[in-house]
Amino acid sequence: MRAKRTRQQRNSRILAIVLISLGALVLAFLLIYPSIKPTGEIILADPNPRPQADFNAMGDPNAPVKIVKYSDYQCPLCLRFWEDTEDKILEDYVKTGKVYFVSRSMGNFLSRNANNTESQDAAHAAYCAGDENKYWEYHDILFANWNGENQGAYARKRLDAFADALGLDSAAFKVCMDSKKYMAMVDQDAEDGVREITTAPNYDGSGSYGTPSFIINGNVIIGAQPYGVFQQEIDAALAAAGSN
Repeated sequence: MRAKRTRQQRNSRILAIVLISLGALVLAFLLIYPSIKPTGEIILADPNPRPQADFNAMGDPNAPVKIVKYSDYQCPLCLRFWEDTEDKILEDYVKTGKVYFVSRSMGNFLSRNANNTESQDAAHAAYCAGDENKYWEYHDILFANWNGENQGAYARKRLDAFADALGLDSAAFKVCMDSKKYMAMVDQDAEDGVREITTAPNYDGSGSYGTPSFIINGNVIIGAQPYGVFQQEIDAALAAAGSN
């Protein structure tokens, strides 16, 4: 009996050691995997130069109409606006000097309930790219590589890879990202976005808001509306400003 108990105790100790070792290996893998995980394919957006590009703005600052876009790079409707409508506004109104267009984020809007930071990290990365006058190029590569919400499309390793694909100074970009240079700006985007949307004269007062949202000379358009909706609001703002 004594020998049997000794064997059982020895086997229990061996089993405990094995289980602890396996647990340590799993934990080590979870810690190391993000740094070795493949970045996956990087899709480059078609070149699309913006007139008078200045950090996150484009167009004539003295244009009679100002549009501020509050967007989230993970948002499928924001992707739709980028694919279907943004270029039309660029061609018809920004390049003709009628609209000054500013792109801002909504902070961590779509990641805030998912214990994830991809929304704010992508927005921050675009601002870091702006340090090298590549905000709009980075804005476009983010949307070109959209792959659903909180699915790792904007994991840090991929954000660094986007910068490399655009020819940015990788060391400077990483310093900007690591120092969270523009994180306060990203947070301010979210605060200003909610305030400007919900206090717009034509806001419905429901208390709800979403992305993308657009402030056009004070009025708001929420969602990836058809181009005609933007045309109507911009033309009305131009008329009110005495322009056409």
